[in-house]
Amino acid sequence: MRHLKFIFAAAVAAAALIGWRDGLAQPAEPAPRETAPTPTFGGPPDGPPGFDGPPPFGPEGFGPPPGFRPGGFGPGGPGGPGDINQVRKIVAQFDRDGDGRLNRQERQAAREWLKTQGGSRRFGGPGGPRGRFGPDGETAEPPQPGRKLTPAEVPAYPDAPVYDPFTLRTFFLEFESPNWEQELADFNNTDVEVPATVIVEGRTYRDVGVHFRGATSFMFVPAGRKRPLNLSFDFVHPDQNLGGYRTFNLLNAHEDPSFLRAVLFLEIARDYLPAARANFVRVVINGECWGIYVNVQQFNKDFARDWFGTPKGARWKVPGSPQTRAGLEYLGEDEAPYRRLYQLKTKEAPEVWADLIRMCRTLNRTEPDALPAALEPLLAVDEVLRFLAVEVVLINNDGYWIRSSDYNLYQDKSGRFHVFPHDINETFAIAGGPGFGGPGARGGWRGGPAGAGGGPRGGGLELDPLVGLNDETKPLRSRLLAVPEYRARYLGYVRDIAEKWLDWARLGPLARRYHELIAEDVKADTRKLFSTEAFLRSLEGDGGGAEASGAEAWPPRFGPGREKISLREFAEKRRAYLLNHPEVKAAALPR
Repeated sequence: MRHLKFIFAAAVAAAALIGWRDGLAQPAEPAPRETAPTPTFGGPPDGPPGFDGPPPFGPEGFGPPPGFRPGGFGPGGPGGPGDINQVRKIVAQFDRDGDGRLNRQERQAAREWLKTQGGSRRFGGPGGPRGRFGPDGETAEPPQPGRKLTPAEVPAYPDAPVYDPFTLRTFFLEFESPNWEQELADFNNTDVEVPATVIVEGRTYRDVGVHFRGATSFMFVPAGRKRPLNLSFDFVHPDQNLGGYRTFNLLNAHEDPSFLRAVLFLEIARDYLPAARANFVRVVINGECWGIYVNVQQFNKDFARDWFGTPKGARWKVPGSPQTRAGLEYLGEDEAPYRRLYQLKTKEAPEVWADLIRMCRTLNRTEPDALPAALEPLLAVDEVLRFLAVEVVLINNDGYWIRSSDYNLYQDKSGRFHVFPHDINETFAIAGGPGFGGPGARGGWRGGPAGAGGGPRGGGLELDPLVGLNDETKPLRSRLLAVPEYRARYLGYVRDIAEKWLDWARLGPLARRYHELIAEDVKADTRKLFSTEAFLRSLEGDGGGAEASGAEAWPPRFGPGREKISLREFAEKRRAYLLNHPEVKAAALPR
């Protein structure tokens, strides 16, 4: 399986013909609307950051057509979210005792029923792809049980915050069933949580809800390998939390042999705008070590509290999917198309949709010379410029610049909207492929040959920071950067990030420190997705080395869907390109 996104496209088409699945929306989380003012950047106030689907069909890509998702057609027809993570609600159907969750007997009945619902409900999971299921460098050996580990054998860090970057805690999960992995897979993309007891630093947390999360990071990972987890400490006990946080996203470093990309991206992002906290945890399940997971903060009330001083405020998730047109285009005054694209995660309120529509209308319909005065009361524009700069400098292949989706949206107390990164495991990467800048994109690739199959020069690291200037599906780029003042400010942020954060003299020691923190665990990890050799090369490997031979000679070692370029090579080459870009060189650094 040399290029999983081709396989994904075929699977999507096949599943659509079968049409097994209902498109149901994820339930909203109740919360009032009031928020607090935007904080000063440089870090959150003192206190205790998906779907990466394929690019489009056609000569410049592949993937499902618009408004279309695995197992059926997107809700609402063309322009629907196309999100393969639509949640199927079955708890109410099997909740015989009416407590709002499923006990063991109720879950068993639900699993038996699911087996009757149109065959396989997933592409990955037990019975899914086996053997080589990912990029070159991924381990081809069958998974083996990890070492046994008990709470008494790991150190405790009682004074370190939960997201302290250089603290490696251990989460012990105990499920009542030895077949926990099969059960989680059976309930993937439903509203069922499987309860577990979690022990962290000697403290026991009971009835923690657990489910598999992710899209391709779940689908293309077979049973027995590391798959991403979501832990809800308040699933049964509303006040239960770990260090002030109720929900934990434990990611499997899919597409990232270094394990570092998400943590580094978010650390850099937090220097410019609100972004999730992240670090590493060791996970032990039913006594067996499953190795290192990337612990990324949930975009929820806790995030709002950290950055805006209140858990309140309207929050939307913008699911990632190609050609969803969820880039804040103006779609008219009817709420319906917006509801198909933007998932409200807080209490339903008509006024928040009216505010979103007003902001989109202002962004898309106002003349450039009048845009600052009209838009700045509605959108945190300077923060958005920083967001756009971070994702392009660090080449987020799941970013707004390429997908016009896969981000988070928040409205604060004053009514202003904020845009935050969401899916960040495919960062510090060779850019996605020719044509990904969107229709009419300026440049896109510097010097890449035109037409289908053409690719960028310089290993795909010469992504023009002014990509997408004529792409109306991405108005945060095409409309904001049409304003000379905003364009100049944006280019200043691009230069600042490149000069400061892509300097290996600065980034290298930080990356090495993270690498050393997790290296022994990664080497011993029997469930990881990449080989130990790929992990060791990922930090400062030269990106070339000896040519592969035989079965390894094609496809190339580095590039989309293959082993990632080393972090050092990315930083040095991307920095050199950006700092020699004429408009970046001429830009004034931010004050």
